[in-house]
Amino acid sequence: MAKAANFIWYELMTSDPAGAAAFYGAVVGWNIPAQGEATAGGIDYRMIGRSDGGNAGGVLALGADMLAGGARPGWLGYLEVDDVDATIDAIKADGGAVQMPAIDLPVGRIAMVTDPQGAPFYIMDPIPPEGAGEGESDVFSVTEAQRVRWNELATSDPDAAIAFYKKHFGWGQEGEMDMGALGAYRFIQRGDVMIGAVMPLMEGYPVPMWSYYIGVDDIDRALAAVRANGGTVTNEPMEIPGGEFAMNAIDPQGAPVGFVGPRKG
Repeated sequence: MAKAANFIWYELMTSDPAGAAAFYGAVVGWNIPAQGEATAGGIDYRMIGRSDGGNAGGVLALGADMLAGGARPGWLGYLEVDDVDATIDAIKADGGAVQMPAIDLPVGRIAMVTDPQGAPFYIMDPIPPEGAGEGESDVFSVTEAQRVRWNELATSDPDAAIAFYKKHFGWGQEGEMDMGALGAYRFIQRGDVMIGAVMPLMEGYPVPMWSYYIGVDDIDRALAAVRANGGTVTNEPMEIPGGEFAMNAIDPQGAPVGFVGPRKG
């Protein structure tokens, strides 16, 4: 692999984009349009706008047919690859599966896959916007609010999952935190940047899945906003290495989500 894969986009699948817009606007400060743009096939898709004018990801409205087919509200990340079809073949050969076959969109070629333990994510060979050149996506940041700051995989087989992502996406794995009876919380790196962690599947995670922690300016303000805007707190803010705080919640439409930021009070 020429370079380690980057998370270049995050997508919220939701049954109520307007409700999600109100919730994430209050908690994170994002601006999500009240009306979606009908894309190919009539799909309702909305961009997530940050205060600095950039995008944090997108919102995909789950239609009645998608919900009837088993789709549920949730967050999915996109990993950049050079060749979607070759990556699909390699993933399938290692025990992964294809959930959505590769398709070409105006923004690039994408497919939805699962790793061998069943955690879903997208792979994408993006087409840079006209005049934008080959710049890096900035939807992920280790430090900035209104961006995803941490990518966390809960899985039934951490050893196998780490080996899979190292092999196919060029990541590293160095360092871990002992969670006692819950096992090891093992950090993953893209180059010299720590992008997240892999942990054993625990109670509350019925199936292997990626979770994403969105940066907020003040964890206590965000906590109050989650409760005031129809969300459910599943883990109260907990101090993490470095002195900031992380929490977990479920948005009003049922998508699990994490938040991370400083305590200012």
